[in-house]
Amino acid sequence: MLHTMSTTVEPVSERSAAEVNEEIRALWFRAGGTLSGEQREEYRRLVLEWATAPQSVQAA
Repeated sequence: MLHTMSTTVEPVSERSAAEVNEEIRALWFRAGGTLSGEQREEYRRLVLEWATAPQSVQAA
């Protein structure tokens, strides 16, 4: 008997790391420095998106 395994592919971020970082900063600002349970989940999702987002290189 052949078993198939379902795999879920996470979408690649369309936003740059800088854009996601701005959303993370806004979340912390709105929360006043203390995240609720729902906000912590959003934060985790954003951090994962940030980690896989294209990094922009800035000239000094």
